Amino acid sequence: MKNELHDRIEEIESGYEFLLAYAAQGRDSDRTPSGKSEVRDTLTAMHAAAGSIAAELESADHDFAAVVCDDAGKSRAALSLVLSQDAISSELIDNLNASIHLRALLTDLFLISETGV
Repeated sequence: MKNELHDRIEEIESGYEFLLAYAAQGRDSDRTPSGKSEVRDTLTAMHAAAGSIAAELESADHDFAAVVCDDAGKSRAALSLVLSQDAISSELIDNLNASIHLRALLTDLFLISETGV
């Protein structure tokens, strides 16, 4: 379970790094001629990872798990909102990156990684 949790944490962290780069590109849309969207794929993976993290920590025996689960749920809601848009601009991603909910989850995950939970 720890390896799976670590993998999900890595998905969130690397996804956030990708989103920072995407936000800096000044794009109006994620649409490409091929129909593929790397930002959409990244957001979808982060959404799934946040759900997995919450599910894995639901039965944890420390109080902080409830905090992480709550922050994961709020982050998933923000990710869902962005994913529901027809076009995903750099500005939209920049605003997602600034979201206190996503930042709280990242900080939670850094703390969990350092404590070996």
